[in-house]
Formats: sequence, C-alpha cells, structure tokens
Amino acid sequence: MTTLTTRHRFARVQRAATAVLFVAALGGGLAACSASDAGGAAAVAGEVANESPFDLTTAGQADRPRIEEVPEAVAALKASGFEPVTDGKLTVASNAFTPPSAFFAEDDNKTLLGGDPDIALLVADGLGLEYEPVSVAWADWPLGVESGKYDLVASNVTVTEERKDLFDFATYRADKLSFAVPTPSEVESISEAKDISGLKVYAGSGTNQEGIVLEWIAENEKNGIDPGEIVYFEDDSAARLAMLSGRIDALFQPSVANAYSAAVDGQTKVVGTVPGGYPHDAQIALGTAKGNGLIEPVAIVLNHIIESGDYDAVFERWGLQDDAVTESVVNPAGIPRP
Repeated sequence: MTTLTTRHRFARVQRAATAVLFVAALGGGLAACSASDAGGAAAVAGEVANESPFDLTTAGQADRPRIEEVPEAVAALKASGFEPVTDGKLTVASNAFTPPSAFFAEDDNKTLLGGDPDIALLVADGLGLEYEPVSVAWADWPLGVESGKYDLVASNVTVTEERKDLFDFATYRADKLSFAVPTPSEVESISEAKDISGLKVYAGSGTNQEGIVLEWIAENEKNGIDPGEIVYFEDDSAARLAMLSGRIDALFQPSVANAYSAAVDGQTKVVGTVPGGYPHDAQIALGTAKGNGLIEPVAIVLNHIIESGDYDAVFERWGLQDDAVTESVVNPAGIPRP
C-alpha cells in the first residue's frame, strides 16, 4: 500500500500544470498528447503557479454527472435474481493509484476520484443502487469479485479469454498502452521488442502489460541480444518515483495514465503507444462474477449513458476522449490465451 508521504508527493506533482496544458486537456484530451506536446509544454522542474486542469479534491465530486434509474436496467436486474453484497448498494472495487482512471482525492486520501469511479457511479444510479466504492490492490480484485466480496470491478481491466472463464465483462473503453520515460531520457522510441533491450521496464503484476514485456524479453533472448528486465513495484506511484530517481528506465502503463502524468508536470514523456492486446486491439470493461446475472443490466446502463451523452461528459471531465467507445458489448472476444 502506498504511504501517505508518497501520496502527498504525487499530489504535489499533480498540481504542477501550466495554463497551456489546461487548454490542451480540455480541448483535445490528454490521451492525445504526444511526447513532445506534453514534455515541452510543462515545466520540467519545480512547481508552477497554475492549477491542475482537473479538480483533484473532494470538492470535484459536486460536478460528477448523475442519472436517474434506467427502467430497463432495473427490470433486468430484478429478473436476473442477482443479489448485491449489501442490500441496496453496488459495491465496486477499484485500484486507486492510476490517475486519471482512479485515485484518491488529494485533500483526504480516501475519496476515490477519476474516470472509473465516475462510470461506476453512473452504473449504480442507473440500476437504482447506492454506489459503494472500495479501494483494492490490483492483485486483490479477482478473488474479491469471484467470491462475491465485491459486486463489480472498475479498475482498467482488459478483457482476456482467460479472465472470461471466471468473469463476465461489459466494455466501456478502448485499451491502449504506452511507454513513458523521464523527460531528459535518451530513449526516444519504444514500439517493439528490441527497443527494450538493456532497459529496466515497470509493468504491473498480473496485467496484460506484463505479458507483453515478458514476450518481448523472450524474443530478445531468442535473438541473442540483451533482453531487458521487467521490474515490479507495489503500485504505479512507487514505480513512477523509482523511474524519476533513475532506478528504472521506463513505465509501461495505460496510455491515459502516462499522458496524464506527462501533461500535469512535464517530468515524463511518452515514447511509444501499442494496443492493449498487442499486436491485437483490446477492450477495457467492467467485470462481475461469472454467471451471476449482473453484467447484462450493467451493459444496459452503459449503453444508455453512451446514448444520453453522460458517458461523454465523464470522458471529457478526465481527458479520456481518445479511448471512448460507441457501444458497450458483453463478453466480446478478448486477448487470446497465452
């Protein structure tokens, strides 16, 4: 678990944004920032006076989009026989260390903010349930959802064929990954296996990022070159601090996370983007325990907010526009089995 000191340091980093980045974030979406755009527009060292383009405090909750119950979804939920962990509530697990997807408010270090919590809140609204967020480590959500401890996971989860054995999914975002390095790094591009030769690269344990890096390492070994090294940390914030202190060379994370960090403080730059299912496209989804009846009502709400525009409001709120989808699909083809 991240210490309060680490969270406070990261919060100070988040506040270091310039006025030009404010315009870029609201106009074009942070997911679209290139390495040169993000790295060149922000201050490389120290804090600047301008506020972040995002409200990182609990006060920002007042602007969250909300909806009324969606009758079709409520009826489908009733017909499914699904019973929430807590009566009248939708208990949602999220990992709170990857802004802008999900993170703690800087003024209380316990309130979940970000794109995933906002989407989960709308789903709870549409189902006629009270949103009950729970912060969990990435490694803990699978057992928690499968065992019924949590009703739903909203934590940047990619649909894979292997995960579909145990979980049902309703898509809500395209899955894109990117490599980030410190702004003064000599690494200019990472797009294939040979590019990580000799580098120490962070990827979250149990993620599809990890699978890609391990495949690239194996490919480099086969080709007789320095394979590179995968490095693990307890969370993304700790990995970022390790990279900025020179202990590792690159972060391999969801594109929205790397673009966000690059735009907010300019200490990092994006040097390569790949699809989440490299070399195949992939989808991010909300997940439930397999066959419990919840996923169809969830998809009904997701498609309702896509049509109503509330979905767009969330994505614009957090600079996620480039990852938006036009339809939520239940259990689409996922990343193939290893």
